[in-house]
Amino acid sequence: MSGLDDAEWDRIRAFVAERPVAWRFIELLRANDNSDWRATEAQSGDLVRTRLAREAWVAGPRKSGAGPAVDYAHPDHAGTIGLIAPYAHGFCHSCNRLRLSSRGKLHLCLFGEGGLDLRPLLQHDEQLEELIAAIRRAMPSKAAGHRLHEGDSGATPHLASIGG
Repeated sequence: MSGLDDAEWDRIRAFVAERPVAWRFIELLRANDNSDWRATEAQSGDLVRTRLAREAWVAGPRKSGAGPAVDYAHPDHAGTIGLIAPYAHGFCHSCNRLRLSSRGKLHLCLFGEGGLDLRPLLQHDEQLEELIAAIRRAMPSKAAGHRLHEGDSGATPHLASIGG
């Protein structure tokens, strides 16, 4: 979001300099309920990426199962600074995420349409094989990417609705 000034940036760097933690920046995502607000408040992850590069932070290798963040390390810091930038080119190429809503719907993409109702298969442990088979059948229809650049956040009215 807008408002990351030099003083705040210095405080973040000081925090991760002393602690072996991962500080994560996440680009403000558009959902059906925040498009106007996002248009005025969002800033590109490129701003964070540019600051990191200017200060000799280096993107580390993506670890298996690590999810969408790119973590940057600096030799003088105990912690890392991560960036989750869903608007960056190629963001969806390494997506390994599925989401299960509190109502039992499997969402192949946070910003996809619909969802596969797995609730009936989540009722009893003896349905495990059926559940696995249903998920495997659904996987080929996982979209190659979201349509956020087109202003389409799919069936997600707001991020809390699926657990984004």
